[in-house]
Amino acid sequence: MSLSNEIIDELEVLDLFNSDSTNEGIKVHAAAEPKIIAATKRLHAKGLISQVDGGYLTPLGIEAFDLAVKLKSILT
Repeated sequence: MSLSNEIIDELEVLDLFNSDSTNEGIKVHAAAEPKIIAATKRLHAKGLISQVDGGYLTPLGIEAFDLAVKLKSILT
């Protein structure tokens, strides 16, 4: 199994969310790295975040975030 750079970028964006509160969103500004802007747009298109430039995690996004946190914990 290999992870594409796009998936890794999406995981990096998910990692920007606060693990202590799902009521806290993010805002990806136009000055952010292009790969982060693109990853944020893809996460929105996949239904994981509420806004094209960040916003809040959707229920599916919360599930993906929780799994990413668990994976990161296992690997580190």
